[in-house]
Order: sequence, then structure tokens, then C-alpha cells
Amino acid sequence: MLKIKDNVDLKELEKFGFKKEYNQYQFTRITDYGIPMYCIFVTRKHKYIQIKTWGSCMIAGKLQDLLYNLIKADLVEVVE
Repeated sequence: MLKIKDNVDLKELEKFGFKKEYNQYQFTRITDYGIPMYCIFVTRKHKYIQIKTWGSCMIAGKLQDLLYNLIKADLVEVVE
């Protein structure tokens, strides 16, 4: 399971397009037709990364790019 590191301020996620929504940060990719393709949630309390997808797997590349950028920025760790 992926998790934002404990020493990371979640405001850092805003640099990657996340928006603060209630008790979580959220990144949603919308199609040209206004339909959501995927949404990534990070809860403020536990900082776990949760992903919800709609439709086909064609979005996998863009989703992987975002996760890769978070990992490369040293914001993410793997937990069991």
C-alpha cells in the first residue's frame, strides 16, 4: 500500500494538482465530456493513497505518471 510519508506536509500535494476537500486531499482527472476518469484520495489523518477509477484502463499511463512524480519527489513510501 502506498502512503504519504509522515514528515511530509500535505500542502505539498497542491503542487501536483491536489485540492483540499474536507478531511482529505483529492486529485480528479476529468474527460473532455465531464466524466471522471480517476480520483486519488489522501486522507489527512492516515495519509494513505486511495485510487478510484471509472471506465477503461486507458488512463493507466496518466495515473502512473502522477504516482511516479510523487515517488520521485520523495513524498511516498510503501507500507504493509
